Amino acid sequence: MRREIETLNERLAAEGQVIDGAELSKGQLKTKASHSTSQLSQKLKTTYKASTSKIVSSFKATTSRAVCQLVKEYIGHRDGIWDVSVARTQPVVLGTASADHTALLWSIETGRCLIKYTGHVGSVNSIKFHPSEQLALTASGDQTAHIWRYAVQLPTPQPVADTSICGEDEVECSDKDEPDVDGDVSSDCPTVRVPLTSLKSHQGVVIAADWLVGGKQVVTASWDRTANLYDVETAELVHSLTGHDQELTHCCTHPTQRLVVTSSRDTTFRLWDFRDPSIHSVNVFQGHTDTVTSAVFTVGDNVVSGSDDRTVKVWDLKNMRSPIATIRTDSAINRINVCVGQKIIALPHDNRQVRLFDMSGVRLARLPRSSRQGHRRMVCCSAWSEDHPTCNLFTCGFDRQAIGWNINIPALLQEK
Repeated sequence: MRREIETLNERLAAEGQVIDGAELSKGQLKTKASHSTSQLSQKLKTTYKASTSKIVSSFKATTSRAVCQLVKEYIGHRDGIWDVSVARTQPVVLGTASADHTALLWSIETGRCLIKYTGHVGSVNSIKFHPSEQLALTASGDQTAHIWRYAVQLPTPQPVADTSICGEDEVECSDKDEPDVDGDVSSDCPTVRVPLTSLKSHQGVVIAADWLVGGKQVVTASWDRTANLYDVETAELVHSLTGHDQELTHCCTHPTQRLVVTSSRDTTFRLWDFRDPSIHSVNVFQGHTDTVTSAVFTVGDNVVSGSDDRTVKVWDLKNMRSPIATIRTDSAINRINVCVGQKIIALPHDNRQVRLFDMSGVRLARLPRSSRQGHRRMVCCSAWSEDHPTCNLFTCGFDRQAIGWNINIPALLQEK
């Protein structure tokens, strides 16, 4: 029986249909394959070796495939893009934060740059949009976070050209040259140079920032090992959140409750509760063996965390002792994002891959990466836009471009 399963596993692996990294329940087979140390592109990270799992999901291979269509490329930054975000109010625009010290707003449909923000004097590490107003929040290596106002008028959409549909088994290729950005497409954009509010209490790089529900407060995460809670109207520091032993890497707020998660290089992420003004309880989640690169809220009482240890873990906030699912991969994982409606996790990797998993740890798709499309350097971040008619997933990376995708997951795959 074991010999037959191993033979089947080898055949499925040859066909590219073995599912990477689903968490095994008791009684299922594990087949471990060691992976050599990978070269982590464009950033300094500790190299290491890790084992990953490959399992046979069933004895009958499915013929259904997720359809991943590249819709638009957003090219104009002069350096790597750390973060990508989608506005939550009309008009819906795309925001990117770059190491070139700028943040850009884009028309999703046309790929045209609409606004350039130049108020920071360091790398712009994250961008998030206000829940109801045309305000953007950016975090920077200049030790500040800025709140700035934008006003955009969307251009008339043009027909989308040169789109191609690819399944999960898109043929990989070697590195290609980076996109040609010698002509700065953002040079003729309206420019915002001065913020409405500058938040200045940190003593180190501000790596991420987010709006609390309602948009009256923001939280920032810094390399000074603290997260700060600010009042937007007064710019005053309300709370300094201490407890992490090393630099913070990310922060995220709950969409409907006054909850915050912060992740850190100390291999943990922490949940902060501000629902009761007099009580700021904190829970520490210890489940990773390397830097936790991001932790995000999803449906119900779940948090999903990603790490440089090449795993993603799904947690139940009511039981912090162990994850309810673990996804094991072959590369370090950067800023993840969850599609709430379809419960799909988008994993951006150091090795240029972007993979899609469901909440139980089953791989649904791998975004195309070929000579014609896909990222050519480390993928830094992913962001879903569930209601957009053409682009429902965006990714960005150190190839200086953001990409808009249309992801269609067949119901059969979601049920598996």
